[in-house]
Amino acid sequence: MKKGINLNDILSLSENEISNSKIEFNMKAGNAGEHFLDRWLKCSDSDKENGTCKECSFWGWYGKSRNFHKNQWVFSFLRMDENDKWLLVSVAKIIDIPKDSFASFQVLDRFSPFFGRLIVKCKKGDKFSRHVFNLSKYLETITVKEILPCLYSGEQFNGYDRVNLEYKKLNDVFSGKIMPTYYEALKTIAGVYCLTDTFTGKLYIGSATGRDGVAQRWGNYIATKHGGNKKLTELYNAQGAKYFEKYFTFTILEYFGLSYDTNKIIEREQYWKKCLNTISHGYNDN
Repeated sequence: MKKGINLNDILSLSENEISNSKIEFNMKAGNAGEHFLDRWLKCSDSDKENGTCKECSFWGWYGKSRNFHKNQWVFSFLRMDENDKWLLVSVAKIIDIPKDSFASFQVLDRFSPFFGRLIVKCKKGDKFSRHVFNLSKYLETITVKEILPCLYSGEQFNGYDRVNLEYKKLNDVFSGKIMPTYYEALKTIAGVYCLTDTFTGKLYIGSATGRDGVAQRWGNYIATKHGGNKKLTELYNAQGAKYFEKYFTFTILEYFGLSYDTNKIIEREQYWKKCLNTISHGYNDN
């Protein structure tokens, strides 16, 4: 039984294309240098989408030997973590290899939909200096782990007990710009949450018990800013939308399965309101 999707199931390369291709696994720029992934994350979205991030791919030399030859194709991957996960960031045809420099190249647009989105699993080893190989050496052993619906942002969902998002970041999550797994995770839980006004320090405690859980309730705040709550509506009328966008953060206090008893969730909501005194000193009105 096949255990996963091989890389070429996605790339659909011919035998001639494979024989003319190299693969590079970029880890970091020198033994104590910057990680190439960190370098890539600093690039503009346009460069990421077009595979043109400077000094992230296609270093031309290994000592006195060239890593590539003119007209070869090169598939450039960057290491994501210590678990042999790699992100495809560019595929290009080599045009020239200047001495002790990055190669000049022409991006192969055929593969651009995968730039910054295709994550693979491959055991390469920890030697950073030897990073370019014939593609045929690895093609049958690399497995596709994930294809992201948006550009990799360097952030990921790290558990419900660590959800604490400022408004802008939450809005980016809901619009699909970053952390695609985050939104899906929020759809699978009910819970008690806290909105924090970081300008005044006031809190609002609420609960999410709908079909799509926390995602559904927080989506309402993204759409309306105030979520229909009395004191938050008053704040919205007095300060406007930009106040919420600038000062509000979203935190999960407790989380439950969607089938959990709604009355018990409401009880926990009331507990947190009393504990944090948000009726007298926050934005809760009851």
